[in-house]
Amino acid sequence: MDFKVKNSYPLLLAGRWKETAGKVKITNPYGRTVITEVCQAAPADVEDALAAAEKARPVMAGIPSYQRAGILRKTADTILAHRDELAKIISLECGKPVADARGEAERASLTFGIAAEEAVRIGGEFIPLDRNKTSEGRWGITRRFPAGPVLGITPFNFPLNLVAHKIAPAIAAGNPVILKPASSTPVSALVLGGILMESGLPEGGLSVIPTSVDAIQSAITDARVKVLSFTGSAPVGWKLKKTAFDKKVILELGGNAGVLIDEDCDLEYAANRVLAGGFSYAGQVCISVQRVYAHKNIHAAFMQIFIPKVQALKMGDPLDESVRIGPMIDENNLARVSAWVGEAMAAGAKALVGGNRKGDFFEPTVIADTTPQMKVSCMEVFAPVVTVTRVDSFEDGLKAINDSVYGLQAGIFTNNLKHAFAAFETLEVGGVIINDVPSYRVDHMPYGGVKQSGFGREGVRYTIEEMTEPRLMALDLRF
Repeated sequence: MDFKVKNSYPLLLAGRWKETAGKVKITNPYGRTVITEVCQAAPADVEDALAAAEKARPVMAGIPSYQRAGILRKTADTILAHRDELAKIISLECGKPVADARGEAERASLTFGIAAEEAVRIGGEFIPLDRNKTSEGRWGITRRFPAGPVLGITPFNFPLNLVAHKIAPAIAAGNPVILKPASSTPVSALVLGGILMESGLPEGGLSVIPTSVDAIQSAITDARVKVLSFTGSAPVGWKLKKTAFDKKVILELGGNAGVLIDEDCDLEYAANRVLAGGFSYAGQVCISVQRVYAHKNIHAAFMQIFIPKVQALKMGDPLDESVRIGPMIDENNLARVSAWVGEAMAAGAKALVGGNRKGDFFEPTVIADTTPQMKVSCMEVFAPVVTVTRVDSFEDGLKAINDSVYGLQAGIFTNNLKHAFAAFETLEVGGVIINDVPSYRVDHMPYGGVKQSGFGREGVRYTIEEMTEPRLMALDLRF
């Protein structure tokens, strides 16, 4: 497998590379220079991928678990061995600082490693059925079976690891996969596809098909697709769920994650973690810290620690190991964030740090005096923008976090055990992270949201459950 960025990439159709007439140029967000071009799947190619996935369905389901685990383990090892080369690919196509990109490659290796472990322990249960006289001598067993072809649709911000979270559990469960990567960042997914094929995945088990939204529509409604797994914006995700009403659907849709800093906690540690959680990859992370609520008794002290740390963040070339803030992904998102911050300023908010666009970058920004109705607070800003608000009590902070249409994860900094459990019981989110930021994620933990933040759970074992169907066999042992 070639780990250097090539001049062009074919698509991966049912395990085989295919050149197509249509190609799209892929641009590095830093400097907006073209780094390569990628073949695009036409509607006929999408149909071929669907047909191949259906044909491969019994093949994938019939692979013994130890062989599936072996394919996944070899993939994990290859990713880890080439993490530096993969980090450069990630950085070039999505503008992620190379240090963060290297961490993403390591996480992708972990995701496949976890999937290898889970592939050999997909179990069932024994169920005694003799609850009444007519069921004497009967018992049942359950087993999970592959649901069938999986269609994964992934976003730009984690072009390797979020792809891994679609493909690895599907293979572990015995399902063929069709993957549509983000239009702006398809190279990492194609390289990963090559690694999987070289690791022994059967032809037909995987297609990676960069294509248009219009071309993929037929797959979303096709009866051969049994599971749709989508990561992206809430409006698109909920629309897809309505369209794919007869399928199993997994949605991870982001949010405007809140952090509550209690009066009894380590403020230096909290400031460092909020800094990382709010500004890594220029805030273009669905669980990036967006709203910070600081108890009135420590608000001033926290800000004295936090603001200089934000001011010291370095913007620049993502391939520079010392850079913490890279460029925004594209012009549309830069214009949107500039408009939202401008609206907040016009309505009375104050930028304590940053607040401006600088070419392809948006400055790391801290905003005070916001209201819950401002877009930088109530919507997903997906940028290096953090709001900080003083709250009178811990309970008021919990209410403020819940005052959102989103509910993915939340972070709580406190040394009060009662407060930690109160947050766990009160917050309307998929994950409550105590003494860390909501952007904390380990790839085997259940991950997903409530309200507008999603439907179902990722995290390898939990995704396998979503991508399989339990089946019961009831036995009458009297005969």
